[in-house]
Amino acid sequence: MLSRRHLRIKVMQALYANFNAGQDNIGTGEKELLHSINRFYELFLYQLSFLIEIHHFSKRQLEEAKQKRLPTEADLNPNERFIKNQFLEALAESKTLNHYFEKWKISWIGENEIVRRVFNNFRGGSEFAKYLSPEETGYEKDKNIIVALIRNYIVDFPQLMQFYEERSIYWVDDIDIANIILLKIVKTSKENNINKIFSDLELFISDDDRDFAINLFRKSIFKSEDFGKIISEKTHNWEMERIATMDILLMKMALCELLEFPSIPVKVTLNEYIDLAKMYSTPKSSVFINGILDKLIDDLKKSDMIKKSGRGLM
Repeated sequence: MLSRRHLRIKVMQALYANFNAGQDNIGTGEKELLHSINRFYELFLYQLSFLIEIHHFSKRQLEEAKQKRLPTEADLNPNERFIKNQFLEALAESKTLNHYFEKWKISWIGENEIVRRVFNNFRGGSEFAKYLSPEETGYEKDKNIIVALIRNYIVDFPQLMQFYEERSIYWVDDIDIANIILLKIVKTSKENNINKIFSDLELFISDDDRDFAINLFRKSIFKSEDFGKIISEKTHNWEMERIATMDILLMKMALCELLEFPSIPVKVTLNEYIDLAKMYSTPKSSVFINGILDKLIDDLKKSDMIKKSGRGLM
């Protein structure tokens, strides 16, 4: 479920914290790395449970309307299409998901105001009104309205973002990835397969990917000095102190992949770290890193230091 790019981001963050703190204990940094990966899993469960909480809230609103002192015809005979949304009902009834929620102590108790605001914004939107109209119904329509709910009303909702930021420093950068995965699951889900989708949720990171993250972290630290010397040879016209710390870190990680991970193609490594520079460093960093890594790759190939196994990996 977690992509290699997101794991690289996690390693980058852990390395940045480690180098800035001057930590000598790699074990401590490694624990923090694994902890941040696990917290992503918790965040994803929170986003899933938020959908269920909105579903429950909508049901409560309809029931409360019926209990008014002078209920209207609409209160007594409401449109129940949303509370009977097949995707949301499947989520709410999933024993697998409820097991995970209980295990991770996922709860929205005390956060009714966030749920209320999101649902009321959603209910007042054009998508919701169209969804309630007596047109074609079915599982696909039920999925599509949830996609609209996530994209237009949950993503970037200020109070929800604040809630997550207060719970974990890791979640500021994780929320976009969590939403992408959530949207993908909703879009690709099929009727009656919710439990199957989440049956291996705890395997959201494979053993190979976990090993990749740990080894990238360890080797980037163990060989940091060697990688720094290689980089300085190609940046002799620059004072190392003037190069952005993040640029140096990303180039060290790239060198680590190039030299220590034979199964990862050179082109993949180059593209990944150029993209990370665009996301996390200065506006000019991606061009700078691209130029330096190009020169380094040429030299490392000539000296036969890059050894990749598998067809087409060079």
